[in-house]
Amino acid sequence: MKYKTMQSSEKTAVRTEVSRRNKLKNRFAAGDHTFAVCAYKESPYLEECLASLMRQTVSSNRIIVTSTDNDYIRKMAEKYGLPCYSNPVRGKGIAEDWNYAVSQASTPLVTIAHQDDIYFEGYCESILNYANRARHPLILFTDYAEKRENDIVLSNRLLHVKRFMLSPLKIRFLWEKRFVRRRILSLGSPICCPSVTYVKENLRLPIFETGYRSDLDWQAWEKISRRKGGFVYIDHVLMAHRIHEESETSAMIADDRRKREDYEMFCKFWPGWIAGLLEHFYQKGEKSNELQG
Repeated sequence: MKYKTMQSSEKTAVRTEVSRRNKLKNRFAAGDHTFAVCAYKESPYLEECLASLMRQTVSSNRIIVTSTDNDYIRKMAEKYGLPCYSNPVRGKGIAEDWNYAVSQASTPLVTIAHQDDIYFEGYCESILNYANRARHPLILFTDYAEKRENDIVLSNRLLHVKRFMLSPLKIRFLWEKRFVRRRILSLGSPICCPSVTYVKENLRLPIFETGYRSDLDWQAWEKISRRKGGFVYIDHVLMAHRIHEESETSAMIADDRRKREDYEMFCKFWPGWIAGLLEHFYQKGEKSNELQG
């Protein structure tokens, strides 16, 4: 009788564990994800971005958020049948705009889509698949290409370096290793910001801090990297980051402020003299973000 009771108890435990794992694998569905498109002024690339979101193999939620409300953005929202939210707080910088975008998404997963960039059709589907594989994901992010003029650039020196830096995170076991991700971030920021999906329920909000202009994403990764959970890297090119003269990234590289912020970020990981050396070489690498790179 005792033997039968133990067997029954073991079977119950197995069934419970199987049920738990099945729920874990399916805890995120299409309705749990939102693309929050940050629109600014009258970008000629906004519609291409919106169209790429409409072509996703898995259709999730899509919204537009802006701090520069205008007829052009409203017309784009109307054309694609998307809700449009205007940030009442103006002049606080990119961090405030991105935090507002996250706040307007009512789902646990949110991707801040930059208006100049495009997302390949399998992006959302892959995000959901990988989110359901992770035990406690903090952020999920993908490999990316560059969009230069009419060309999709899949490979160049900067992309090679960033892929090499992220290569340890190809191993699922290392997703939740704080030491690994902090060592990666100590050498720069290889994570492409518009490729990132945030798991709001596992993060402390607001995600971005005011005060940084060029490295506010790197600062966010550093802060999040201290938390318990996973940095989930999807080793597939699933979006394209546009490089053009008017882009915020290009403008910030030309600004000396970028150097100061890079140095401050390196100082979070290294003594000052090492941080200075790393900043020097990091600036050279970022030059490939220029159009002629």
